[in-house]
Amino acid sequence: MPEPAVPPTPLVPLAALLSREDLALRQLAGPAGPEVTIRWAQTSEMSDPYPYLLGGELLLTAGVHIPGAADSRPGAAGSLEAYFDGYVSRIVAAGGAALGFGVAPVHDTVPRALAAACEAYALPLLEVPPRTTFSAVARAVWQLMAQARLAELRRVSEAQQSLAAAASRPDPVPSVLRRLAARLGGWAALYGPEGTEIAAAGREPDAGARQALAGLARVVTRGSSTTASDAVPGTHLSAYALGTGQGFVLGAAAPHREPGDHTIASVAAVLLSLLTGEHQSGTGAARSAALVRLLLGAAPQEVAPLLGEDRWYVVHAAPDRGAPDPVAASALGAALGSPLVDPDRDVVRVLVPADREPAAQSGWTLGVSAPAGAPGWPAADAQAARALARARATRVPLVRHGTRRAFTDLVPADEAEAHARTLLGPLGANPALTETLRTWLSLHGSWDRTAVALSVHRNTVRQRVARCAALLGADLDDPDVRMELWFALRREWSGGT
Repeated sequence: MPEPAVPPTPLVPLAALLSREDLALRQLAGPAGPEVTIRWAQTSEMSDPYPYLLGGELLLTAGVHIPGAADSRPGAAGSLEAYFDGYVSRIVAAGGAALGFGVAPVHDTVPRALAAACEAYALPLLEVPPRTTFSAVARAVWQLMAQARLAELRRVSEAQQSLAAAASRPDPVPSVLRRLAARLGGWAALYGPEGTEIAAAGREPDAGARQALAGLARVVTRGSSTTASDAVPGTHLSAYALGTGQGFVLGAAAPHREPGDHTIASVAAVLLSLLTGEHQSGTGAARSAALVRLLLGAAPQEVAPLLGEDRWYVVHAAPDRGAPDPVAASALGAALGSPLVDPDRDVVRVLVPADREPAAQSGWTLGVSAPAGAPGWPAADAQAARALARARATRVPLVRHGTRRAFTDLVPADEAEAHARTLLGPLGANPALTETLRTWLSLHGSWDRTAVALSVHRNTVRQRVARCAALLGADLDDPDVRMELWFALRREWSGGT
């Protein structure tokens, strides 16, 4: 007969039921240990319970069905050994997990022949004392099942939160793999379309298990199934196709298969699908056309309509730790709602449509420009760079370029620019001095913050500012001088961009 369908109930260790002092159950035969589990409890006095069992039951009986149980005349029992052999074999064939025999009201003791048959067929046999009702045993099983279900749900929920947090880190793929491996108590790996191992984390299995997992990943890559599982001695293997359509596969190897492991691994597979797939907003063909036209000499304002938006934010982002990898940069773009991402050394630049105002992202420090059309993109890029420098210096997750009307707007642009050139002329064409002075003034004369923003030593900042003061012949402790220089520097920077 085909294997019967079993409802997805949590398994209860038989040892947990035996440890209940209120039940006073005693095991008389069959295997014991944490690996012996039951799914539920069921009472039956049928001489052949096979048709009524689903598998995994603790079958409870008072022995009413035993020949001669209600008839004590000589010879009424027949061959009890043969009867119990057939009875126990049918329970085992149906997938029964254990047998509980009630001592009362029919029998005073558990029949020895029954214990012998259970021992022979490796079926755990429990003695249920007279004071313990079958309903109490069944209630205890359901209580243990509820506790197991609650523990499983809690474990899955905590794992989901942990994996989601890992996916938001600057190195999301390695972080998700590390967190998954820790949750499974084993090893997790990401395989590419050719079956190549791209990244891995956790306790590495032996060579045989690792080779078997790679083979399982290739089975999934070929598209015959979205998931697959297997086992080698001491290790359970599973593979999950990522929903990117690009052939990536998540593989996991663990010494044990715990309840909830499949759900946890599936959550990791979904997150990795998002991280490895290209975030689509607008057609790839339009973006390719825009790139080709730029390479062939078109102006940005000519190709901007192909991107589908008139105005954009420029975002400069730096990971809080380490350098961004391409996958982390793609994940950041997805979080900000744009596929237009440029990972450039230690900073990622993203073009974000103006209707999607950038928000702070966990694990990143962001500088955001004012919205700008294509002609203003270079200026917006400079704004985002300055905003990022200020964010890093002030240790805040996001700084936006100010767009409110300033008093500088009251002075005609040509006069303001002429004044700025005259005032800053002594600094000459020395961008290091000019940028140091501008940053130092923007950070209210803080040596340490300026050093952080410029990625130089604080003594270098002091030397440059002192050099500026000497060349300008100005007292930089005077707030009026600082205000005039700030005015000139802002106008000079705007005019230069």
